[in-house]
Amino acid sequence: MKYNFDQVINRRGTYSTQWDYIQDRFGRSDIIPFSISDTDFPVPVGVQDALKKRIEHPIYGYTRWNHDDYKNSIVNWFKNQNDYEPNPDWILYSPSVVFTIATFMRLKSEVGDGVAVFTPMYDAFYHVIEDNDRLLMPVRLGSAQQGYQIDWDALETVLAQHNTKILLVTNPHNPTGKVFSPAELKRMVALCQQYHVFIISDDIHKDIVFSAATYTPITTYVQKNVVLCCSATKTFNTPGLIGSYLFEPEEALRSAFLVELKQKNALSSASIFGIESQIAAYNTGADYLLQLISYLQNNFDYLSDFLQKQLPEVTFKQPQATYLAWMDVSKLGLTSEALQSKLVNQGRVGIMPGKTYGDSQYLRMNIACPISKLQEGLRRMEQGIRS
Repeated sequence: MKYNFDQVINRRGTYSTQWDYIQDRFGRSDIIPFSISDTDFPVPVGVQDALKKRIEHPIYGYTRWNHDDYKNSIVNWFKNQNDYEPNPDWILYSPSVVFTIATFMRLKSEVGDGVAVFTPMYDAFYHVIEDNDRLLMPVRLGSAQQGYQIDWDALETVLAQHNTKILLVTNPHNPTGKVFSPAELKRMVALCQQYHVFIISDDIHKDIVFSAATYTPITTYVQKNVVLCCSATKTFNTPGLIGSYLFEPEEALRSAFLVELKQKNALSSASIFGIESQIAAYNTGADYLLQLISYLQNNFDYLSDFLQKQLPEVTFKQPQATYLAWMDVSKLGLTSEALQSKLVNQGRVGIMPGKTYGDSQYLRMNIACPISKLQEGLRRMEQGIRS
């Protein structure tokens, strides 16, 4: 099936976080948003058909996730997309990736312990670490021109500290779009094993990887003191249906997580539409993904060309993965607050300030939208900066 990602779909009036509640983030509602990480694209037809069929059944009762249809869809997806076959026994349901991260953080560390992270990073991680009374232990990634290289000496110094109990990784990395190589993953694993540090890997963006890079699950190299967290929701634009999953190779940790999920939080019943959408997406969505990646690549090409011609002060290197543009605005000579004022109040465009993710010299722009929206957004961005 051929998908028309050029189609503009009005999302206002749907309780959309990105569109209907944009004022919460930017202070006004009359702007075009490029903010929260969902897309402006329709979900695959296979998902729509599966949901329509399920809606026709008039009972939406408690729903089981622990069955072969659910687990096999995940196993087959990884096998076909990544040449990797996870053990179905490892797979557990979770309502969200961040729920999984917070739960394992509490299972594998104590109040006051350190959580090592690569910065800049996804803003929710700051909250989940600090609000669980853990200590943030940042390790700065190199610049885009350096390929966001890991400072291995700094990482080892942090991991070697006696109170560092967790390494929290995003692969592909949010917001830079870096895909960690097999060599980098192996070195991370070796250091964490040496210093007895538990690895939490958030791989929610793992499907949206461009041709210059290849995603590898960290569980390829380690099956002890690790959990891999993932979901179909980013790839297929279904976060509102709720649902994620995890790979946990250790039986004792699977049991401990299920106690947290079922006994302590009473989340044993899954979202029926989340389950249906995930199965359908993974069973029918391969063509959709190929077209999506091609479309996003074209959007990134347009963005690169626009910035070079119209805003050469803004430095941008295309990411290896994700639909997030991480743009260096340091040459503009503006504070983050001044730049946001220009963008929002003069350009009428909502682009996330880099300080949200730990670096005020950047902007993070979600380009997963019809090209016409991106074109208008960049026009407004230029207008705001030049004002």
